[in-house]
Amino acid sequence: MTILVGVALGLGLLLAASPFLWPAGVAERRPAPRQLRRVRDTLEQAGLHDVTLSALAAVSVILAIAAAALTLAIVPVLALAVVVGLVALALPLVVLTSRARARITANRAVWPDIVDHLVSAVRSGLALPDSVVSLAHTGPPAVQESFAEFERGYRATGNFGLSVDELKNRLADPVADRVLETLRMSREVGGSELTTVLRNLAAYLRQEAALRSEVEARQSWVLNAARLGVAAPWIILILLATRPEAAAAYNTAVGMAVIVGGLGVTVVAYRVMVGIGRMPQEQRWFR
Repeated sequence: MTILVGVALGLGLLLAASPFLWPAGVAERRPAPRQLRRVRDTLEQAGLHDVTLSALAAVSVILAIAAAALTLAIVPVLALAVVVGLVALALPLVVLTSRARARITANRAVWPDIVDHLVSAVRSGLALPDSVVSLAHTGPPAVQESFAEFERGYRATGNFGLSVDELKNRLADPVADRVLETLRMSREVGGSELTTVLRNLAAYLRQEAALRSEVEARQSWVLNAARLGVAAPWIILILLATRPEAAAAYNTAVGMAVIVGGLGVTVVAYRVMVGIGRMPQEQRWFR
């Protein structure tokens, strides 16, 4: 009997302490770090909805190792091989970011047309969810797949708010967030000014797209100059390192310091030039 009482007391103490020792669901409730959310948004914006962060990391690491090994085999300079490996490590993310920016720029021109489709659907008497679903068939081709996913999700759950959240995550576009949050508010609160608000939003989006296009065209030379300024010294360095005496010099401590210092200066200078020459991207406020 004493043993049973002791066991029961021990189990009771263990159960009392278990919320502190093993907090259930903390990992699921904890929000993802900001950098991971940005990478996830970049994948969505690039159209790679099924690619996971671990797959992207694995591809980056494999590419970095292969590039470093190939460079070391061709140009026997350890520091240069490390630099090439670091560049290759960041290359997939750079390519994804470039593709995401291109898709956002292309979609920026179609969102006013999407809003016009919504206005026409609402004015024709369709319910708000059906108006959004109609974009899967009559909307611009660039977003039809995303709205088709919305249609399947809404038909399966009947939950407009949940389907809107999934559509926002799939599009990962600040303009889409504004449009969809406007629709959500109209759905939840009601009101007769939805078409007026959507018309004003479409006019604003057209003006913003025209202004951004003009500014980006004028500042493109700054970005091209930054890319040329980054690539030229490293191309010359690789050509010099193919000579045995230059490779021996770069393999010394001083030579490695020069390469590492050049990498740091290159990164800082490129970031400054890009910051000057590129318009800031609109952030996602409605997640």
